[in-house]
Amino acid sequence: MKSAETLQVLGSEKMKHLMEVLYGADKVEENIARYSDMVQKFRDTFGDQEIMMFSSPGRTEISGNHTDHNHGKVLAGSINLDCVGIAAVNQSSLVNIVSETFHQKFTIDLNSLEPSEKKSGTIDLVKGLLKGFQDSGYEIGGFDAYITSNVISSAGVSSSASFEMLLCSMLNKFFNEGRMDTVAYAHIGKYSENVYWDKASGLLDQMACAVGGLITIDFLEPTAPVVEQIDFDFASQKHSLIIVQTGRGHADLSEDYSSIPFEMKKVAQFFGKEVCAELDEEQVLAQLKEVRAYAGDRSVMRALHFFEENKRVEAEVAALKDGRFQDFLYNITASGNSSWKWLQNCYTNSDFQEQGISIALALTELFIAEKQKGACRVHGGGFAGVIMAMLPDEIVEEYIAYIEKALGEGSAYRMSIRPYGAICVNDIE
Repeated sequence: MKSAETLQVLGSEKMKHLMEVLYGADKVEENIARYSDMVQKFRDTFGDQEIMMFSSPGRTEISGNHTDHNHGKVLAGSINLDCVGIAAVNQSSLVNIVSETFHQKFTIDLNSLEPSEKKSGTIDLVKGLLKGFQDSGYEIGGFDAYITSNVISSAGVSSSASFEMLLCSMLNKFFNEGRMDTVAYAHIGKYSENVYWDKASGLLDQMACAVGGLITIDFLEPTAPVVEQIDFDFASQKHSLIIVQTGRGHADLSEDYSSIPFEMKKVAQFFGKEVCAELDEEQVLAQLKEVRAYAGDRSVMRALHFFEENKRVEAEVAALKDGRFQDFLYNITASGNSSWKWLQNCYTNSDFQEQGISIALALTELFIAEKQKGACRVHGGGFAGVIMAMLPDEIVEEYIAYIEKALGEGSAYRMSIRPYGAICVNDIE
C-alpha cells in the first residue's frame, strides 16, 4: 500500500482495535497519530512507495536474572513500549535508515558489511544483523526504513533488542517470504551483539521482544530453546508492573556484564563442562573447596544463583498456572534478593559509592513493608539502570509519587504486557 491507502487503513475500526491490543485503550488515538506521522515522514524522506508498517516491543524480565547465557530458564514478557518502522523495498544494494529517536540517518552497502574498528553504535549493529542473515542462509536486500522508538533507553527493557527484532521482521517479510521463526530472529540478534559489538549477551532480550506475550524460555538447547506462552492476565489480579529508572545508564558497564557469564562458565569448566546448565548444584556443593580455589568465591556465588533462579522460574510458572498469585509475588522477591546477595549485580565494584539500584530497592522495600503488599527486584542486566516493582493498583500512584520524590520526576513507568512480539502490522488480522 502507498501512503494514502495506509493512512486510510490507520483510521479504520480494525486498526483501532489492534492499537488497543498493542498499547491499551487509553493509547489508541496517540498511536494512530504516531503511525500516521511516521507514514508521512517516510513519504517526505523516501518518496511515495509501497510501504508496510512494523512494530517490535521492548521486554520486561519477570524472573531468570542472568540465566540465559548459561542455558537456564527465564520468565519474561513483551511490553507496550515499542519500536515502530515504516519500510519499503528499494530494489538496490543499499539499506537506508532514518532513526528519528536517535537523530540518525545512515546508509549501509550490502557489499560492505565488515564491522568498524570501534565495534559499537547502530551502524555496526545493523551490519551485524545483515551479516547474520547471510551467514544463516537467509536472503537480504536493499530497503528504506523510517523508525521511531519509545522503548526507554538504558532502562533494562531492551531498546537495542527491540530495534534488532524490528529489522529482522522487515528482512523476513521483504526477502524471506515470512518463513523465519522468532528463534532465528533471536540468534541473529545475539550474533550481531556478540560479534559486531563484542558484547557477551544471551538470547533472552531478543526472544522476549520477538515472541510476544508472557513467556517462559528454557535455553538448555540454545539452538532450539523451548518457548511456552503463559495464559495469565495480570490485570485480572489488579496489579501493575512498574519500571523505575534509577538514574545511571549502561554505557560503561560491558565488563561488569561480561563477567557474569564468564564466572559462571568458570565453575562449569572445573567439571569439564561449558555452562552451568550442564551441572547439578549438588556437584558444586560436594566439591566446594576445590571449586572455590579454581574459580573464585564470586564465581561460585553466581553459579549458586543460577541453580536457584532456575527453580524459581519453575515455581513462578507453576504458581501462575495454578492461580497462586501471592506465591508468584513471593518468588519475585526471592529472585531480587538472590540477584542482590548472590549474583551481586546491583552495583559495580568499580564505583561502589554509586548505588542507584540499591537505593531504589531499599526505598521500595520500605514502601512494600509498610503496605504489606507487592514485590520488587533488580530488572535486566543490573549494575545500573532500573528496578521492577509489582504492586496492587490502588497503591501504584502513591508509590510513583513516593519513588519519584526520591529519584526524580519521570523516573517511574507503568507498563502492561502486550500479546504480540515483532510483527508486520499489516499482517495482523
